[in-house]
Amino acid sequence: MKVAVVRETFPGERRVSLVPAAIVPLTKAGWQVLVETGAGEAANFSDEDFQSAGAEIVGNRHAAFEQADVVLQVRCLGANLEAGREDLDLVRPGQVLIGMCDPLGSPEAVRELADKQATLFAMEMIPRITRAQSMDILSSMATIAGYKAVLQSADRLPKLFPMLMTAAGTLVAAKVLVIGAGVAGLQAIASSRRLGAVVQAYDVRAVVKEQIESLGAKFVELDLDTGDSEDKGGYAKQLSDEQVKRQQEQLADIVAECDVCIATAAIPGRPSPLLVTADAVRRMRSGSVIVDLAAERGGNCELTQADQIVVEHGVTILGPTNLPSEVPQHASQMVAKNLVTFLLHLTNEGKLDIDFKDEIIRDTLAAKDGQVQNQRLRDILELGPLTLPATTPPIDHLASGDS
Repeated sequence: MKVAVVRETFPGERRVSLVPAAIVPLTKAGWQVLVETGAGEAANFSDEDFQSAGAEIVGNRHAAFEQADVVLQVRCLGANLEAGREDLDLVRPGQVLIGMCDPLGSPEAVRELADKQATLFAMEMIPRITRAQSMDILSSMATIAGYKAVLQSADRLPKLFPMLMTAAGTLVAAKVLVIGAGVAGLQAIASSRRLGAVVQAYDVRAVVKEQIESLGAKFVELDLDTGDSEDKGGYAKQLSDEQVKRQQEQLADIVAECDVCIATAAIPGRPSPLLVTADAVRRMRSGSVIVDLAAERGGNCELTQADQIVVEHGVTILGPTNLPSEVPQHASQMVAKNLVTFLLHLTNEGKLDIDFKDEIIRDTLAAKDGQVQNQRLRDILELGPLTLPATTPPIDHLASGDS
């Protein structure tokens, strides 16, 4: 069985789906690893690094797709809508693609791959259960995004984060507000605290209060009467229009007193909730900074523009959409761990075993046998219900040539 790693084609993407250190577990499990030449260059992994670890370097993308049973990508079509379309002509029926593909945001791309008879596993849909934690690519990348957001805000802020007592006087610590206490938010809290800032954090889910306080931040409580505000997936439930208005008004009072606001409230496949209004920005002190990690789907701040730096009323608003790519070595290492663990989970005695009884496999499978397989995606695409077989026989070999 052959697994291929190809160069990422999304503009500015520096990550690679496999790092040399992750090759050994695959070869021990019976996989032959193919790497498109130059695939790891942007993350500072050379072809020689991959070869030394046991991979075979192939000269071009076409050869990698042609020989591989499985193709690993950081961004499959869906998460790479323009450049990724060129891969459609390279995909063979039955070929397995594993990577991020923004299935909830770009479900039509999943249907296109299904039409090509490809088998697609969308890593964003890994269930949030204990035994799948080592495969949770969203959490891995959110960790990096939360860390980098703090560094970006510290770089832009015209003051230091920590309190310093010097011969020239005492410098007061910066005040940081983190909105959203998911993985990115918690990492932003921890990183801000390490830099010496005074940190407070808000999340509509009261259940995260203990996690916020355990990191040394103050939990912000608003008068919203939200009750049970967390859904089965661990995300915040949608608030009523009246609750949203009250939330915005109360947050504006808190934002106005902060030097930095790091907003991380995002829900896959849905527009980001508007939490920081233009009026709230106007009330912030000149020189303040907002880093909006929800920018890709509209942003938590009303003035955010994706991948742009906006300055309004002296407040700098950053809307980065791909911070993990700015730390390509460690980001690639984490991606590789997630992908390799998942691929080994699919491997049974040297063969691919797509078992629909397994929750991790079933929930992550987006397309197979010419159909969109995930019922949530089928609902979005209005395709109706799909009856899945109980099991699928192990796949011995899909590619032309020897394994």
